[in-house]
Amino acid sequence: MAVISLEPYRLLDITGVDAEKYLQGQLTCDVSKLAVGDSTITAHCDPKGKIMSVFRLIRVAETQFYAVIHHSLVEIGLAQLKKYAVFSKVTFTLLNAEIIGLINEDNDISAQISVVFANRKMFINPESAVQINADFTQWQLADIQQGYPLLTDKTQGEFIPQAVNLQALEQAISFQKGCYIGQETIARAKYRGANKRAMFAFQADTDLAPEIGGEIEMQLESGWRATGTILSAVNIDGVLWLQVVLNNDITPEQVFRLPNSEVRLVLQALPYELN
Repeated sequence: MAVISLEPYRLLDITGVDAEKYLQGQLTCDVSKLAVGDSTITAHCDPKGKIMSVFRLIRVAETQFYAVIHHSLVEIGLAQLKKYAVFSKVTFTLLNAEIIGLINEDNDISAQISVVFANRKMFINPESAVQINADFTQWQLADIQQGYPLLTDKTQGEFIPQAVNLQALEQAISFQKGCYIGQETIARAKYRGANKRAMFAFQADTDLAPEIGGEIEMQLESGWRATGTILSAVNIDGVLWLQVVLNNDITPEQVFRLPNSEVRLVLQALPYELN
């Protein structure tokens, strides 16, 4: 059993009689369709449709939500999220919470809130002590293998949601609900084919740790060309796993490597279909 402390994440409480209405006009998901106790990954974008934060939204009650968000996104992401909250009855409060993750485990932990997705479980504020037996990199690896984007401040404000495959995950994007920030760009990317990028996973046998926000290289007839943006990277037991945003027309026959090295990157199959 992998029991993991999700210490790099923060818990944001969003409460108020206008909480649902406010979030509905801010986030990519359809907040009104989220039942109490349910959750989804979602994004908050700027007016140009670029992601300022991506997080797991949990509906705690009719007028209360939790957002589990990476610590590096909080400063700018929270400021953007509550930018127009002065006109609504909604409050945003960062809570001091313990967040625990389980991977491939049927057992449960008694906690204030529990969330299940893919083959994982997330528990907020366990009611008793929990024995941690796995490193946070195991959770990152699960994100990469299951195609969940690992956005940090290094790539904040760089991509529209479809460029990191959010349209293929849970209820992350609604194309039927009303207006929200960045909707015009996001809808154009779907209905007019404006998005030309997607997120891919790569694997390599190496102890190297490439820079987040950096590039990889693609082989051409005349040599190698820098391409893409590294979204996340994790090394486990001498194996490197990467998330890279690239042009969405790449093929399995194309050859990639880490920059200025002989380390070849092996493209991994996505666990979902892109559309």
